[in-house]
Amino acid sequence: MSENIEIKEIDGVDVVRFQPKGVCSRLMSLKVKDGKVLEMETVGGCSGNLKGIGSLIVGMDIKEVIKRLQGLPCGSRPTSCPDQLAICLKLYLDAKSGVIV
Repeated sequence: MSENIEIKEIDGVDVVRFQPKGVCSRLMSLKVKDGKVLEMETVGGCSGNLKGIGSLIVGMDIKEVIKRLQGLPCGSRPTSCPDQLAICLKLYLDAKSGVIV
């Protein structure tokens, strides 16, 4: 598993902690159950934008979040917080399926 993601199951809910790279946010924390995002919080980054993204993805299927957010740049950067969130969720899916990343 990638060194920048940690997954723990607590009472049937997967708690995911991810350290993004190349963006302003320093930590993304998510709660996931049955392939859907229950909650998202971030440390650092553009607070209002990330709270908005977190609110929008609650209840959304992980694969749909990835589809909508992957590859989005931030200014001249090749990645963004939404793109890093998609990377986090891809790593999560890979870990849950047993694929070594």
